[in-house]
Amino acid sequence: QVQLVESGGGLVQPGGSLRLSCEASGISFPFYGLAWYRQAPGKQREMVATITRSGSTNYADSVMGRFTISRDNTKNTVSLQMNSLNPEDTAVYFCNANFGQNYWGQGTQVTVSS
Repeated sequence: QVQLVESGGGLVQPGGSLRLSCEASGISFPFYGLAWYRQAPGKQREMVATITRSGSTNYADSVMGRFTISRDNTKNTVSLQMNSLNPEDTAVYFCNANFGQNYWGQGTQVTVSS
């Protein structure tokens, strides 16, 4: 059974930082492309950051220079370091693994507010 379990969300003040983690099980993790998406209330789910099997990364323009995606194939985890957060970053953040099939986590809430 495939599982992606996110953690690390919460409430943070503008300008603050959070680190999200996603632990995968039930897949051959090193073969998968990985990504973080987010969905704000009333908006469509959007890509935040991706990382390929070889470690190449790609970011949405809105988070470039503030967020960093990384993977640890020894721990089957993908992380998202988020710095300089602003209220527009408030959303539910989802972990995604793709290799032919797409798998999603249940999401973790990130709220940026003073």
